[in-house]
Formats: sequence, structure tokens, C-alpha cells
Amino acid sequence: MPEIATVSAAEADTTLLTALRRLRGRATLGDVVSATGMPEDQAETALKGLLETHRGHLEVSDSGDLLYQFDPKLIERAREPFGVRFRRAAWSAFKTGFKVWTAVMLVVYFIVFVALIIAAMTANRDGRGFGRRGGFGLGDLFILHWLMGGRGWSRGSLYYGHSHARRLPKDARPPFYKKVFAFIFGPEEPRPTQLQKDRSALQLIRARKGVLTSAELVEHTGLALMDAQEEMGRLTGAHGGDPGVSERGEVVYTFPGLMKSAHGKVRTREPNPAWLRLEYPKKLTGNNAGANWGIGAMNGFNLTAATVIGLGPALQTTTAAAVAVDPLWFWGLGVVPLTFSSMFFGIPLVRSLGLRRENAGRLRRNVRRLLIGLVYSRSVGAVRWVSVADAIRHVTPRLKDWNVGPRVVLKELETLAAEFNAEVEADDDGFRYRFPAVRETFVEAELTRRALKLGDQKLGRIVYATSDTSEEASKRDLETFDRELMRAEVDVSRYLPSPGEVGYEEDFELVMEDKRPARVRSRPRGRPSRPRSRPQWR
Repeated sequence: MPEIATVSAAEADTTLLTALRRLRGRATLGDVVSATGMPEDQAETALKGLLETHRGHLEVSDSGDLLYQFDPKLIERAREPFGVRFRRAAWSAFKTGFKVWTAVMLVVYFIVFVALIIAAMTANRDGRGFGRRGGFGLGDLFILHWLMGGRGWSRGSLYYGHSHARRLPKDARPPFYKKVFAFIFGPEEPRPTQLQKDRSALQLIRARKGVLTSAELVEHTGLALMDAQEEMGRLTGAHGGDPGVSERGEVVYTFPGLMKSAHGKVRTREPNPAWLRLEYPKKLTGNNAGANWGIGAMNGFNLTAATVIGLGPALQTTTAAAVAVDPLWFWGLGVVPLTFSSMFFGIPLVRSLGLRRENAGRLRRNVRRLLIGLVYSRSVGAVRWVSVADAIRHVTPRLKDWNVGPRVVLKELETLAAEFNAEVEADDDGFRYRFPAVRETFVEAELTRRALKLGDQKLGRIVYATSDTSEEASKRDLETFDRELMRAEVDVSRYLPSPGEVGYEEDFELVMEDKRPARVRSRPRGRPSRPRSRPQWR
């Protein structure tokens, strides 16, 4: 009997990519098996793996078949255009160079100019030159703190702004130079890893019994529906998900592996939804007012001193007052510090223009997240319609510090309506929208949870068997009819916590989780424990 050659993983990926290019990125499992010759289980595994690494998602055809939809060019998820990478590298190189220059210029020139002024004042008072005192003084302590920071501050740590620094222990407060760099370039950006990003979504999957849909991920993240479908595809490939099509044609993702635990039945607290995870406005420097005033005063002093001391003698307007100026004095104490100090103030001024655009994007995302809470709660509740006036009344008081205009609310509401194919009709206030697809996807997910019971690791109800007799088939048909009636009565409102409330989340909270030490404290006997509540802003 001839031996059957096995296909390696690398060869399977190459074969699959070639086949998908011929199929223009759109294929069913059967298309892939036919085009590649791979066994069905191997082809399915390869497709899930490709969803993790390449841009793609899952759809359902009119006949109820599961479709794998990839970008026709099969672009990798982590791939960025050359222009984006070049601009980021150039900006990073400029920041690094300017930071090195700043470390020398700001403090050194400040000390030099102060020394020159004190020397001049001393010489004018008693004719003596300026002599440096011996010993270790306040200036040395300032330079030491500039270089080292607190004793608990580790080299290479990032400074995300004052709101981050005040959460650190007192001996781990950031050094002064970090605040200077933040004054120029803004606070450092948190860079969470993919593992850190995935934790919240995986916690949501576990809390919802190993079953999730794209619309439920939208509730949690605020993503656009198409982006949520892309993300569900990636999570499927990365974490052993199993996509399926429900009776109503909804793509439902199950993750049976996530529901297995060495500690018995999985009990996970559901993470906050999108409307309790709003974004704060991004700060220009991230520093507190005192640090900004101090840094600005130092640089302002250098700017004034460079103009008066360094350039002053050479800029006399009368011939009688003109004096010969040493070029080293003119350039070293005039042009160079003046140029630096001007750039020191100029860079934040230019950045403020981009900051407006960034905060406008944050405002739109916050409006969308609040509208998701309103639309979802109405869709699963008794009142199904959302009017434009309802949306404005819901959003405006909850974002009163953002100066939200009605046009922004209307635009985001129309975007949601387009994503979920909402029904639209005119009313006295303009238009109102109904989102039946939202409730339908929640109900399909809930019925799947009840059927699979992944939380109990038990086999759910059998809905079809090839060995059915006519009586058994008739009985199953009646059960199907009963399930249709049950759909209208399924209560999924518990999956929408506090839709009328508002909560904010700092950008750096995700990356701080790994750095927060676990503390085990014993509770004194006789004192009841109190639940820890998350601060919320109404």
C-alpha cells in the first residue's frame, strides 16, 4: 500500500494563500478543500490560523453557509504602510535627538546664566569676582533628581502623565527630566501588548459562558461592527474559537477551551461595557500646573537671558554703544540657547493643533459608546425606537465637559443605523430608528449558551438526528416551534449593565495591570468586608 504524504504547516499555509488569491479572498470551507486538496479538518485549522494573522472575518451566505472573507490582497494584520512607518521612525529619531539636547541645554544654560548674573551682581557690589562655594548644595540635589528621580524609579520606566505618577509610590515618582520631555512632546503613550489587549475580551467570553457574537463585542469595545467582525475572526484563530451559524443565520462564536478550568466551574466577573470605559481628553503635556509653570519659567528665563546677555551686546543700535563681541559668546550664549528655547516653546504649540484632532476623535468615540448603551438597552427592552431627540438628550448631559454638538450625535447615530441595518421612520422630532438586529443577535447567543452549556461542560439538547422516526421528528418540530415562541420571551437585559451611567478609563490602566503587585491582606475578625466599587462619573 503506498504511503500517503502529509502536508507540513508551512506548505499548507502557502497552498492556502495561493488558493485564496485565486478565489479573491472569499471562500467556503468546501472551496478551500477543493482548491487545495487538504483534508477538511486541516483546511479548517489553516483558515482559523489565517484569521489570526491576516485581515479577514466570517460571513453567512444566503443559503446559510459560513464564508471566510479575507482582503483580496491577503494583507497581514500587523502590516503598516511604508509612509506611516517612515514618519514614526523619523519622529522618534527627532525626539531622541532633541531629548539629548534638552538634557544638556535646559539645566546647563540655566545654571550658566544664573551664575553669570550672580557674578555680575557680586562684582558690581564689592568688586570681587564670583567664586564657587565648596560642598554639596541644593543645586547638586536638583541635578541628582533630574538624573535619577526617586529611589523606586527604575531606569527605562515610562511617564504617562501626572494622573499616572500620583498612583505610584512616593519613592517611585518620575524624575524631573521626564516632565520636561512631556512638556515638549507630551506624555509617553502606553503600548499594550496583544496579550494585554486580549485579556478583557477573553474575560468577556468566559463571563458569557464561552459564547459571543460580533454585536456583543461592539457593546464591550465600541468598535465599528465591521472591525468587531475582524476582531472576532482574529480571536477565533488565536484562542481556539469555533464559528457557527445559528438557526436565524447569525454567526455565533464558541470557545469551549476557555471554559475549562482546574478550579471547577468558571465564574468570571464581566468587564465594563463601552459606555463605562470612556476616554479622557488627551492632555498637551500630562504634567500638573505647577510642573508646567516651573518648566516654562526655566525656559523663559533662558530665552530672555540668551537675548539680553548673549545677543544684547551685538544688537546695540547706536554706534557709540556698539561693542565688539566674541563670536563664541555670541553663538554659545546667544544664538544656540535662543534657538533651543524657541523650539522648546514652538514644538508644543505645533502639537496642540494635532491634539485638537485627537480629542475630536475621542469625542466621537465617546458619543458612539454612549449611543451604543442607549440603542442596545432600547433594543432589548420594551421601548424599541430611538429618536434623534432621544439620542441628543442622552448624550449631551453625560458629556457636558466636552461641548458636544447635535451634528456629532446625529452623525454617530446614523453610522450605527447603517451598521445594523436599522429601520427608519419619520416622527415629530425628525427621524427615529429601530435596531431589531441587536436583539436578535443577543437572543441567538443566549439560546446557543443554553443549548451548549459550556459553563457546565455538558452536552446540550439534540436538535436533529439522522435516526429519528417520524414521531420523533414531529416531536422535534414542536420543540422548534416552542423555541420560536421562547425567542420573544428571552430576557437578555442582564447583559447590559447600567446603560444610563458613565465611566471613564485611563489610557495607561491596561499596561499597569501587570505592574500592580498582588497583595494578600487578612481581614480582622468581626469586621464585615465591603465590596470595592469602581468610581463612576454620571
